[in-house]
Amino acid sequence: MGRKDAAGIHGSPVDQYRKQIGKQDYKKAKKSLKSTKAAHDLKKSSTPVKDTVLIVLTGLCAVVGLYFILYWYLNKEAVLDDV
Repeated sequence: MGRKDAAGIHGSPVDQYRKQIGKQDYKKAKKSLKSTKAAHDLKKSSTPVKDTVLIVLTGLCAVVGLYFILYWYLNKEAVLDDV
């Protein structure tokens, strides 16, 4: 029973030191991994060229849609005037 008390409850100081270093390294690695993953997701999800093309295509679709609606409306009036 004397040996348990001499060894200490938490282990030797060297073991405690190693545990502390391990915890610090784990925290650093975790932060590094998070930042790398966030940078990769940001790069993957949004590119300036892709966003620009998407905005131009959306605007073009809106103009073409408006053109067809006006063409249909004006063509309908022209057909009614001819009858």
